[in-house]
Amino acid sequence: MSTGISIALIAVGAILTFALEREVSGINIDAVGIILMIAGAMGLLFSALFWSNWSVYGARRRTYISEREDPLPPR
Repeated sequence: MSTGISIALIAVGAILTFALEREVSGINIDAVGIILMIAGAMGLLFSALFWSNWSVYGARRRTYISEREDPLPPR
């Protein structure tokens, strides 16, 4: 889940929870809004956690190749 989608889920969840005063039979709109906000927050957390600049999980490994003429002797 990308950062933009996570922020959109948080915004839609906040609108459903705090801005709407309607009642729908069989569905609790406040609960749906809270669930969307939690899902958006989790997505935002995971996208930040696995972002390559912030974490070791997304870090790229570098390979060093030596330009030595004589190879190392076997052990």
